[in-house]
Amino acid sequence: MKISLDNRLAVVTGASRGIGLACAREFAAAGARVVLVARDATRLAAACDELVAEGLSAIPMAADLSDAKAAVALVARIESEVGAIDLLVNSAGAARRFAPDDLDAAAFHQGMDAKYFSTMHVLAPVVQAMARRGRGSVVNIIGQGGRVASPMHISGGAANAALMLATVGYARAHAGQGVRVNAINPGLTFTSRVEEGLEVSARASGKTREQVLADELARIPMGRMAQPEEVARVALFLASDAASYVSGAIVPMDGCTGSVI
Repeated sequence: MKISLDNRLAVVTGASRGIGLACAREFAAAGARVVLVARDATRLAAACDELVAEGLSAIPMAADLSDAKAAVALVARIESEVGAIDLLVNSAGAARRFAPDDLDAAAFHQGMDAKYFSTMHVLAPVVQAMARRGRGSVVNIIGQGGRVASPMHISGGAANAALMLATVGYARAHAGQGVRVNAINPGLTFTSRVEEGLEVSARASGKTREQVLADELARIPMGRMAQPEEVARVALFLASDAASYVSGAIVPMDGCTGSVI
């Protein structure tokens, strides 16, 4: 099945690396004009240069999405300068991992600010604009920690769980207005963020990084991490017309680790 996003404007947040960058590449390769959003302007520019060198569409716009005013201003700028947003992939923000003894109010605020609000600050104005036009599709990239509780990811997992509920809530609220909202729950994925989690778990358990990684892989029935491109291909399907009757879905991508109905 060939998916075409010709003449669509896609916005991808968290697009300077990892899953976000992989999504930007897949969407651009499918013909979309892609606006890449990230907080670090230098890293964002490098990511855009990488895509342009591959002959793909890439428009960089740096913004700190944990700032509500900055996020609303970004959406207004895109709609004014580039065009109406047809597709949105929210991959921005990473909640830090904390050992249980290190959890405090600041840890919970970090998780919500970094992941929950960095998504919601963009999701709300974009969905409202899509609803007014009667069309649009959103894919939220939400870590598996919102589905499976981990002692090392309580604050971030709580933020992810809240985003899962918001995803389904928005899908239900705007289903009659031509807007679809779905999410993906990636498990362990080969990105730079994996290292932080391995280090926290190693300190808390007294094991080496290599031992922690081996333990993690042993819990995955497929025996390996996901690649960012694998997550991006599912995001492409969900965002496209090929999934025209899919909304409010939370798709697990954890190598069958959760194994829940």
